[in-house]
Amino acid sequence: MIDLAQEHTGRTGSGRAVSLRFPEAEHRARIARTRAVLAERGLDALLVFAQESHYYLTGFDTAGYVFFQVGIVTAADELVLLTRTPDKRQAEVASLYDDVRIWLNAEDADPALDLRALLSELGLQGARLGVEFATHGLTAANGRAVEAALAGFAVLEDASDVIRRQRLVKSPLELDYVRAAGQLADAAVEATLAAAAPGVFDTALSGAAVTAMLAGGADMPSGGPLLNVGPRALFGRGIGGPRRIAETDQVLVELAASACRYHVVIEHTFAVGRVDPRQQRQMAVAIEALERIKAAAVPGERLGTLDDIHRRVLDTAGFAHARYAACGYALGCTFKPTWMDVPPMIYSGNPLLLEPGMVFFVHIMIPDATTGLAAGVGQTFAIREQGIVETFSALPLQLWQV
Repeated sequence: MIDLAQEHTGRTGSGRAVSLRFPEAEHRARIARTRAVLAERGLDALLVFAQESHYYLTGFDTAGYVFFQVGIVTAADELVLLTRTPDKRQAEVASLYDDVRIWLNAEDADPALDLRALLSELGLQGARLGVEFATHGLTAANGRAVEAALAGFAVLEDASDVIRRQRLVKSPLELDYVRAAGQLADAAVEATLAAAAPGVFDTALSGAAVTAMLAGGADMPSGGPLLNVGPRALFGRGIGGPRRIAETDQVLVELAASACRYHVVIEHTFAVGRVDPRQQRQMAVAIEALERIKAAAVPGERLGTLDDIHRRVLDTAGFAHARYAACGYALGCTFKPTWMDVPPMIYSGNPLLLEPGMVFFVHIMIPDATTGLAAGVGQTFAIREQGIVETFSALPLQLWQV
């Protein structure tokens, strides 16, 4: 297993020594690919707003993306970050950004105008600029401010896919982090199982999961855990307010573990007390769908085919009324508010061709409102060059009994 505390030394183009989670050469290759795509599209620079992109390209890891924060990657050789003072130190010592600029909070502050001045300084007036619009790192308000500030100054083009598309195929070292996250996720599920008992709050199970992850060297995951008990097990999202586990009950567990921001998600269902045979059948159907999907996930196959299988298995078993419209999504390095690294989603008709190194979470959720019973099971896996997928969980697929 990879050493999660390992750091690599590097040096920015401006000469600063920095500490990184990936070797500098891997980051430089990612930056070079990004610049090659910019050149192909006739773009002079990319405005980076997605925190995942900051991390992937330069190693910059922060929660500061909840404010206005932008990286400028020119098609030539500049790597410049515009951020706030609290993020200055880590940008300087733990990222490959050559130049770190600061905008200051004030009643009349307009960081979009600071961005315009910086772009002018870089000689990008009249340029064609790609912008990462499709990200939690650029709110609608900030996006409108950028468009207003750069109106007549430069031509803007949505380039949200430039780095996102690269990130779909994982490098060998990225896959090592994913494998570590899988072991951490298994430990978290085992901890929830050990904590589950009648009378216990569902929040205690969440606490057990997070404690197990962190004890193993994990980061806090970008979402969850999702622990839904009783009728809430049919919900597709977590919900606030604790609920006690009853003598006869059900617990839906969906959680992610994060190793250096790389996430693995797994999903399981616990039956507490007496097991309902109808729920056993639901779980058997869900497991069959998941296994068939993993067998079909080979290079060159269309991503949408995986959801076709999901639909076919559940519909044939009589659960068309209970299935979701998609059965999973891509995973990778992600930041709050979600572990989902989308797009792509796994829905019928998605034309994306599977490639070795792509990582997906597939879950088969059957929330049957007619019986009040839920069966959910899910695993994260990577597409291999040949043969079946590599699954990042060693836990058996079954309806667990408490």
